Amino acid sequence: MHPYEDSERLASYADVLTGELPGDWTSTYHPSEHEDDLAELTDRIWDLDLVAAALATQPLRQAAVLSRPDGAQLAVLDRPGEHEGFLIAAVAPRGLPDEAYRGVREPSGITLTDDPFLGAEQVAGDLLARYESALAQVRHNAAADVQPSTPDRVMLTWQDDGSLAAVPVGEIARDALAAHGFVPDQQTGIYRLSGDDTTVQARAVRALGLRLNTHGIALAIPHPSGRIAPAATPPATPAPAAPRPSATRTR
Repeated sequence: MHPYEDSERLASYADVLTGELPGDWTSTYHPSEHEDDLAELTDRIWDLDLVAAALATQPLRQAAVLSRPDGAQLAVLDRPGEHEGFLIAAVAPRGLPDEAYRGVREPSGITLTDDPFLGAEQVAGDLLARYESALAQVRHNAAADVQPSTPDRVMLTWQDDGSLAAVPVGEIARDALAAHGFVPDQQTGIYRLSGDDTTVQARAVRALGLRLNTHGIALAIPHPSGRIAPAATPPATPAPAAPRPSATRTR
C-alpha cells in the first residue's frame, strides 16, 4: 500500500472511531514526520502484551491519538505486517510519579476489525472498562488522600482546606461532578469542590447525590472527626419545645 493511502486509511479510521465511542473524544493524527510525538507516545503506551510486542517488532511510523477532556487517551496503530485491522492501546497519563503505577495492572490493548463501527463496540465493551479502572487506581495512588470511587459509587473525601475531592470512574460520574461545581485536574483526574462557601458546597452535594441516584450511582461522604458532611437532604427542623411551667431559681 502507498504510504499516502496508508496514512489516509489510519487517520480516517480514527476519525470515525472517535465519533462512535461513548463520551466526548477527539482524534489527532501523527505522521512519520512527528518523530518527537511518536517517540513520546511509544514511551506512554500502557501495554506489556500485544501492543508492546508489536512495537518491539516495528517502531511507530504513524499513529492517531484519541483524547478525552479528562486527560484519558487511546492510541490507534498499524498492525505490523498486516493490511487489515488496527491495534488500539491505552496511553498512560502524563505527570504521574512511577510509584502511582505500582501494583496496577496494565490495561494493555486489543486488535480492531477494519470496520470502525464494530471497532468502537470492541473498545467500549473491553478496553475502555479496563482503562477506566486502571486510570482510577493510578490517579488514586498519585493522590493518596483521596479515597477511590467505583463505577457504581462516587466517594467524596474531605481535604484539609475544607474542599471535597473525588476521583470518579465513568463518564456519567465525571459529567455530574462537573455540572455541580467540581473542577477537574486533567493530570490527576481529581475533581474538587471548594469549601469557601459551605452553604453553596452543601447545596451542590445534595444536588449531585440526586443526579447520581437517577443513574443508579451512590454518593458516599465519610464523616471525619470534627466535621459534619453535607446531607443528601436538608435536616428536619426541630419542633418547638412545649411550654414549661415557670420556676424560681436560686443561686
